Amino acid sequence: MAEISVEQIKKLKELSGAGLTDAKKALVEADGDFDKALEAMRKKGLTKAEKRGDRETREGVIDSYIHDGRLGAIVEVNCETSFVAKTDEFKTLAHQIAMQIASMAPLYVSEEDIPAEVRDAKMAELEANFKGPENMKEQILAGQAKKAFADKVLMNQPYILDDSKTVEQFIKEAIAKTGENITVRQFKRIELGVTE
Repeated sequence: MAEISVEQIKKLKELSGAGLTDAKKALVEADGDFDKALEAMRKKGLTKAEKRGDRETREGVIDSYIHDGRLGAIVEVNCETSFVAKTDEFKTLAHQIAMQIASMAPLYVSEEDIPAEVRDAKMAELEANFKGPENMKEQILAGQAKKAFADKVLMNQPYILDDSKTVEQFIKEAIAKTGENITVRQFKRIELGVTE
């Protein structure tokens, strides 16, 4: 059994957002391997985040980001309680999402927000240009449609401050840390001289 220090427990608690007891338990289960314990804590936290996904979010903040006076974004990010909404961590998260929107110019929050007529028009275009095997047509077209909308959907975009994860994964990590469901309700991006 490896020696587990108080510093390791505190560091794991801080990085995972879990309690001291859970952090110590994870380190014991990982036989003192800090990275293994952190990974286990993250997986456990993300599993809990999935379960929180259907809880109602009525509190939150509206944040904005302006870049060089030429483009900006305003976003509404919601959580379950005003307590979490007032924390610096939550406000930082909202600001980082506003930066993401200003930088990456998404059109929709999630795939469900893509209007049916836009989706249908893209599918018709892809079908008209399809040159693959007929028995694979449905799967290939579905994959092409997902790829066509990938950069237009906020949740599917690579997160600008860590492109090893998507915006959705970044938000799920915040859900795991806060213990509350977090949603992006709406946003608007404005660029000087560009109208929609």
